[in-house]
Amino acid sequence: MINIHNLSVSFQGDYLFEKITFQLKPGDRVGLVGKNGAGKSTLLKIIAGEQEYDTGQIATDKEISIGFLKQDIDFQKGRNVLEESYEAFTEIKRLEKQLAEINTQLAERTDYESDSYHQLMVDLNDVQHQYEIHGGYNYQGETERILQGLGFQREDFTKLTETFSGGWRMRIELAKLLLQNNDILLLDEPTNHLDIESILWLEEFLKNYQGAVVIVSHDKMFLDNVTNRTIEISLGKIYDFNKPYTQYLVLRNELREQQLASQKNQQKQIEQTEKLIDKFRAKASKATMAQSLIKKLDKIDRIEVDEDDNSVMTLRFPVSVTPGKVVIDAEKITKSYGDKDVLNGVDLLVDRDSKIAFVGQNGQGKSTLAKIIVKEIEYGGKLTLGHNVQIGYFAQNQADYLDGTKTVLDTMIDAANEKNRSKVRDILGSFLFRGEEVEKYVRVLSGGERNRLALAKLLLQPFNVLVMDEPTNHLDIKSKNVLKDALKSFEGTLLLVSHDRDFLQGLTNKVYEFKDRHIKEYLGDIDYFLEQRNLQNLREAEKRTVVSEVKEKRSAGEEYEIQKKLKSVKNKLSNVESSIASLEKEIATIDTELLINYEETIAKPHFFDKYQEKKKKLKKLMEEWEILQETVESLS
Repeated sequence: MINIHNLSVSFQGDYLFEKITFQLKPGDRVGLVGKNGAGKSTLLKIIAGEQEYDTGQIATDKEISIGFLKQDIDFQKGRNVLEESYEAFTEIKRLEKQLAEINTQLAERTDYESDSYHQLMVDLNDVQHQYEIHGGYNYQGETERILQGLGFQREDFTKLTETFSGGWRMRIELAKLLLQNNDILLLDEPTNHLDIESILWLEEFLKNYQGAVVIVSHDKMFLDNVTNRTIEISLGKIYDFNKPYTQYLVLRNELREQQLASQKNQQKQIEQTEKLIDKFRAKASKATMAQSLIKKLDKIDRIEVDEDDNSVMTLRFPVSVTPGKVVIDAEKITKSYGDKDVLNGVDLLVDRDSKIAFVGQNGQGKSTLAKIIVKEIEYGGKLTLGHNVQIGYFAQNQADYLDGTKTVLDTMIDAANEKNRSKVRDILGSFLFRGEEVEKYVRVLSGGERNRLALAKLLLQPFNVLVMDEPTNHLDIKSKNVLKDALKSFEGTLLLVSHDRDFLQGLTNKVYEFKDRHIKEYLGDIDYFLEQRNLQNLREAEKRTVVSEVKEKRSAGEEYEIQKKLKSVKNKLSNVESSIASLEKEIATIDTELLINYEETIAKPHFFDKYQEKKKKLKKLMEEWEILQETVESLS
């Protein structure tokens, strides 16, 4: 499908990676991992044909199609969600335009017996056939299915794309890629901004994807659930194993241990040979043997041990001053965005040194409450901060607030005060910005590097309460572990919004679940919360919320009526499916007749009218099937 051979890329004389070689085949689901700045996004851009490379070759099969989900997305203004999603179907949209033009001519002209009118009928049939082959009668329903899988509601479909946040626009772009049936999918951090239910849906979609998928992600659970192969970029080389991430780490470690053992044994042999050479050199009678041993030594292929890039940032969150016992007291907090109520009458009391996790689906108010606590947005109700409370806030899109025209060093100096300005270079060094790297412009940093810089900038302000909204977005796996350790050691109060169960484990002692404009408290860590819900993971928790609530509210009589209605709808659905199968068979038979004996077939009385009637009937049945299917799902 695609062959990459001896590929090298350098920046300012230093190689990002050098002479890397690998293949992508159908069915490959590759996790592309490595430290921030290792070159993962660069490699995706090169495969997508959006960036040049220094040396090497990339060979692909003919007419291969590549879909690329980038971190930066720019839509044309004025389109709603559905219209933007339909942009995925370029060929179908072209055929629709052609059909409209032909139908307009057929409606306006009256020369029914002319050759040109007859040719229009032939053209109409050809275009309709192409339209059907390309899925023209199904693409709208498929688009809605994909959008709903990624978390959109039906009422969102007609809203303009510019009214959505960057995370939601990324979902629209992801939907377009998934609808295009590309041979290769390149996904750069696809789970950023997705809630857990949407991540679960995406996992299932990618597991069944027939083409090749290359995913840059720092979500270990997502990589383990989706990928069947791992390629790591480290110190300019790649390590390629046909295993998901966690299994790859075990194999990579075993390989390195074997290399170390082999290198140790070889070194012993070399040392013994060198001793013999020194011994034989002193004797004229043994000089020939010494020369022979020297030649043998020169021919030895020295075993090299793969280097490990173990450089990680050093992170510690100091507490500024000790606050009062109660740090946050919120009463009857309400917040609406237009007609949509997000929070309604929420009470929250946070004691000093609490470690709290906010969990729940996107749009349930987690980030909103975080913003209210830091006084970033207006709200209803009353919120009081305790004595000596100083809040440090890391927003979900914190890195977006950085000025791309500034250097890393200037960003920090401008944010520093007289007391800590002298420590700026030390802080940057602990976040892996060393030497000339501090002179890099922010605009050229990777997503993870920008997040590291935002964390470094956070340390320039005093705080004893830390509010963090999805701080692990874009961070590589080693950096996530460092951040987790730093938060474990933080002696102040922590409020953490996250969908990452692996990150949350062992980090908090209280969980607030957000749903239906309210919050529910669980006095324990994330595992305790899951145990109380009798569920295995957060994904199931979010997926079952709506279903469990509906079932709890049903009476026995209501349940009987629902089951009765469900049975009736299923019977109708079965009949419609039979009709669809029968009609599709009839249309397929006609299409075959047209291919075998076109002139004779179209000469039949009222052929085109009957043919079009069958197509229209099939379209109506498909629409009816969609409605019945949705009804079955909602009743179930």
